[in-house]
Amino acid sequence: MENKELIDRSPIRTFESITNGGIKAGEIGAITSKKGLGKTSVLVQLGMDYLLQDKKIVHISFNQQSDNAFTWYEDIFAEITKRKNIAKPDDLKENLLKNRILLNFNQDIISGKQIVGTLEALSSGGIKIEGLVIDGLDFSKVTDDTIKVLKDYAKKAKIVVWFGVSTDETEVKKMFKPELEKIIDAVLYLEQKPDSIQMQILKIRGDKLPDSTMKLDSKTLLLAEN
Repeated sequence: MENKELIDRSPIRTFESITNGGIKAGEIGAITSKKGLGKTSVLVQLGMDYLLQDKKIVHISFNQQSDNAFTWYEDIFAEITKRKNIAKPDDLKENLLKNRILLNFNQDIISGKQIVGTLEALSSGGIKIEGLVIDGLDFSKVTDDTIKVLKDYAKKAKIVVWFGVSTDETEVKKMFKPELEKIIDAVLYLEQKPDSIQMQILKIRGDKLPDSTMKLDSKTLLLAEN
C-alpha cells in the first residue's frame, strides 16, 4: 500500500501528465542545467520511481567517487519517506534497492559500445533492466556515436534512458548539435529562481511543449508536488 501511494503521488506522475506520458521505452531524455543545480537529484528521483514500481534499473556514474551515487539514493529515499511519514522505511528501502545496480566507470577508457556490452551481459544473466540512468557524463567528451549507440540499445531492449548534461545554454539547439538533437527525445532544463529551482520542458519528442513547469525544493532538491 505504501508503494502504491508513493507511486500515485509521485511528482513524476505530474511530469507524465503534462507531457503525454513522459518518455517511453526506447526513448532517451536529458536533464540539463548549469553545474550544481540538482541534475543528479532528478536522475535519482526518476530511478527511484522505477524502483517503487518493482522495475530494475542500472545507474551508471562517471564521478570518480562511486560512494556519491549510494549517498544520493540514501538521502533522496530518506527525504521521500520523511515527507510521506512512512512507518517502516528501512523495510521498504531494502525491498526497493535490491532492484538497483550501481556501476562506476571512467569515461576516458570506456565507450558507448562497452556500456551496451555490460548491459547486454546483465540481460543475458537474467536481469531484466527497464531503466538506465547516466550521471556525471562530461558531454564535451561525448561523441555522436556514443549517444546513437545508447539510443539504438534503448529501442532494442525497450528501456528508458536518462542522462545529465551540464551546460550554460538555455536552448536545445545550442546545447546539442543537430544530429544529437534528433536522437534525444526529451530535454528538461533546471534554472535557479529566488525560492526554488524551476524545471522547464524544452523538448518532448515533437509534441507541443506544455505551458506547465515543475519545481525542485531548493533545500531538499526534491521535485515539488502539485
